[in-house]
Formats: sequence, C-alpha cells, structure tokens
Amino acid sequence: MEKFFKLKENGTTVKTEVYAGLTTYLTMAYILFVNPMILAQTGMDPQAVFMATILAAVIGTLIMGLVANVPFAQAPGMGLNAMFTFTIVFALGFSWQQALAMVFICGLINIVITVTKIRKMIINAIPISLQYAISAGIGLFITYIGLKQAHFITFSASASDCIATGDTSVFINVQHGLTNFTDPVALLALIGLVLTMVLLLLKVNGAILWGILGTTLIGIFLGVTQVGNLQGMSFDIPSIAPTFFKLDFSGLFSDPGKIFLVFSTIFALSLSDTFDTIGTFLGTGRKAGIFDAQDEEVFKKGHGFSSKLERALFADATATSIGALLGTSNTTTYVESAAGISVGGKTGLTSVVVAVLFLLSIFISPIVGIVPAAATAPALIVVGIMMSESMAKIAWHEFEVAAPAFFTLIFMAFTGSITNGIAIGFICFCICMIVKGKAKKIHPIMYIVTALFIVNMVIQAFM
Repeated sequence: MEKFFKLKENGTTVKTEVYAGLTTYLTMAYILFVNPMILAQTGMDPQAVFMATILAAVIGTLIMGLVANVPFAQAPGMGLNAMFTFTIVFALGFSWQQALAMVFICGLINIVITVTKIRKMIINAIPISLQYAISAGIGLFITYIGLKQAHFITFSASASDCIATGDTSVFINVQHGLTNFTDPVALLALIGLVLTMVLLLLKVNGAILWGILGTTLIGIFLGVTQVGNLQGMSFDIPSIAPTFFKLDFSGLFSDPGKIFLVFSTIFALSLSDTFDTIGTFLGTGRKAGIFDAQDEEVFKKGHGFSSKLERALFADATATSIGALLGTSNTTTYVESAAGISVGGKTGLTSVVVAVLFLLSIFISPIVGIVPAAATAPALIVVGIMMSESMAKIAWHEFEVAAPAFFTLIFMAFTGSITNGIAIGFICFCICMIVKGKAKKIHPIMYIVTALFIVNMVIQAFM
C-alpha cells in the first residue's frame, strides 16, 4: 500500500487517508438519496437509479484513486442531474432513454478532448489570477451549499421550489434572510459549526470528521437525526436492470428536425461537465499541493499521461460514459472532495476509501441516511473558509485583474454553478484585456473557449 500510493512521499499516512475518505464520503453521501429523487421524475425506476448512482460513484472513484492516485471522488453531479430531468426530458421532450444516450456521447467527447490534450491546453491557457479566483469561488460556492443545508439563510417560496427541484439558476427577485434559529435544523447546524471550529482551533486530528459525527449524535436529542427502527428497515439489494444499458440512440437521431437540438444539448452538457471538473481540480488540487509544481511542469511539457493531473482528467472523462451505461446522469468529480483534502487526504487511498464506503452503501443505505444535512453543512462552511485564502493572491489593485476575478467569485457562488462563474470570468477577462490594449496577451485558446461560452449561452436562451 505504501509503495502503490506513495504515502510517505506525499507526506501522509493510512490513518489520515482513511479519515479523509470518510469525511469526503459523509459530505457527499446525500447524492444517494437526492439523485434517485430527481431522476425518478422522468419515469426512471428510483431503486435502479439508486444502484446506478452507487456503482457509478464506486467505479469512477476507483479509477480516480488507482489510476491517477489523487484524493478526488466522483458521483452523478448535482445541477447536471437537474439539467437531465428538467431541461432535456421535461422542457425539450426527450425520453430518459434518449437523455442517457446524450450523456454517453458527452462522456465520449470528454474522453476525446482529454486524449487529444484539448483539456490540457485549456488549463495551461487560464491566467493565474483567474485560477486563484476559481479556487476562492469554489470556496464560496461550497459555503453557500453549507448555508442552505444548515437553514442559516431563508428563501421565499419560489426560491424554495427552485432548490427542491434542483434548479441552480440565479434567484432574481427572491428575498433572502437570516433564520431566527427556532428551526431545529439551523440550531443543530450552528452547534455543529461551533464544535467543528473549536476542534479545528485546537488542531484535533480529523476535526471535520469528528464534527460531523458529533453533530449527528447531538441531533438525536434535537429530533433532527432520525435513528428510526433499524429492525424494520429493509437491507435488500435493489435491481439495476430497469436502467442498465437502456440508452436509446436510434430514437435520439430518428427525427432530422431535432438533430441540431440534440447536438446543441450534448454540447451544453459537455461544456458544463468539462469546466466543473477543471474548476474543481484547479480550485482544490493545486491549493492543497496535490498537483505540485513538479507535477505542473510535467503536465505542461510531458507526453502521454505522465502527470497526475492528466490522469485525473482522464479518470473523470471515462466516468460519465460508464454512468450512462449504468443508468444515471453525468458522473463528475465532486467539489465536496475538498472536505477530505482539507483534513489531510493527498493520495488515491482517500478515493479508494470513498469507493469502498459507497459500495457498502448498497447494504447499509438505511444507516447512511441517518447522518442529517445539518451535520455535514458545518464541514462545507469551514472548508469554504479555508479555500478563501486564494483571494489574497489576486491583484485587486489592478481593475483588469480584479473585475474578472470578482465576477468569477460571485457568479460561481450565487448561481450555484462552477461553469457559470468560469464563463462570466472568462468573458469579462477578454473584455478588460482588449480595452486595456493587451489583447495579444490573451492566449488564443481563451478566445476560443470564451466564444464557446457565448454560443452556449445563446443556445440555452432558445432551448
């Protein structure tokens, strides 16, 4: 194990990696219950989607850990599953089988652009100021997720409806407020946040994990943690047959009048998936030193899959198509991996632990559901605090640098989308540099990607 994962070389131990894996798993285990709920609205069998979600997470995360040796976990992505249900199926009228075919093709595209080094060129073209902004923006995004889970901020009815359906659009004309903490969920999350911060200040090993577990126990007395009657719970393994290999390619391309719509939808899926992944790797991996200076140098000049970052990008690319075959929406690298990384996870052993825990979830799903969102919310909030450090490295005194960075930060957090933040930041960066007479300093790929973002926005406006 030491030789395979290079634990000493990466300055970590088996104990630390296990802690990190458990922490990451607990912060993202909600997908086991949320993903079937969202996809089932298309007519998909919820139990089959539950199994597909687990298996996609297990396979994708194992590839990440064993091939790339990095501590990132994969699972069907939030936002992407909402797009699958509410845009592709409900709004555009495709069947869920056709939507799965789109996801599969999206995965193949991601594999091609990874193998052909297009993803690599995009990463190398992103200016350092925007890389710092992406890292800090992800921190704010994670914090916003935590604040919502904790019920610290309240929304009007219309916003609540958006959240319930997975709609991550901007809440325009929606009133936000601070809760009065009579809500037991908010009260438990507040206790958990204080507990987690105290443990971190005291430098307790595994502070975030112990904070999650401690908050879960306290939640029993507040009536938030629902222990229930374990003897009456069913531990039977659901069948994946209703969604397994149910992709409908022939139906997808049977109507010539919909060909443009099909390809534009696949393009939108691929763009969102690609930049969610790039943002997560840049925002968490580089800050934590997982992709260190040496690996970055190999990434820039190496050939094949000689760097960890290249192997991680390939692992992410393969997961989407695998998930589609199993019967779920886009499988992607989870930003919640930052929780495990923040407690010391540095190698693929963290990912393997996450994968094993997801596999065990097949048998212990009723028990997994005991950990409430109020217990994982404090972990997300403190991780956001840690990731905000990158803001200090942005040259705020230079407006052409500050404006793109600022828009990247706020749009990533307020729209609930890494891709939206990157898109607005790229567009603003190009405008600022052109106006300042520095157009030649913009990498050609930045122009191309920015143009693709604009095209995607136009397409989305007419979908």
